[in-house]
Amino acid sequence: MKSKGGLQRISRAMGYTVEGLKAAYKHEHAFRQEVFAVAPFAIAAWAIPDLSAWIRALLFGSLLLILIVELLNSSIEANTDHISLDRHPLAKRAKDMGSAAVFLAIVNAVCVWSCVFWTLYGDTIWRWFV
Repeated sequence: MKSKGGLQRISRAMGYTVEGLKAAYKHEHAFRQEVFAVAPFAIAAWAIPDLSAWIRALLFGSLLLILIVELLNSSIEANTDHISLDRHPLAKRAKDMGSAAVFLAIVNAVCVWSCVFWTLYGDTIWRWFV
């Protein structure tokens, strides 16, 4: 059941995207938490003065990656639960790997933000402690 191309396909794809985001926000507590955690940093990425467009994109992209990976993790969990609610080692492995992927996306964002801010403000911060 492949869809046809063209503007109608793009329109439908956008509808599916909106529905997916709404479903994640409504049904996935972790996704809501991450949206609220990411939002102030996303605003900061665009509000901090004197950052190049590349640095802003890097900061924003590291945050967006967290939400992307959480969406994928949530879809793995929903599909696993759809197949069976029974406890199974492979289901646990799939869910644990999805959780690990989210964790690594968060670590990535922390590292990116830390590197950028250390590069920009490290000398000033270092002087406070020395």
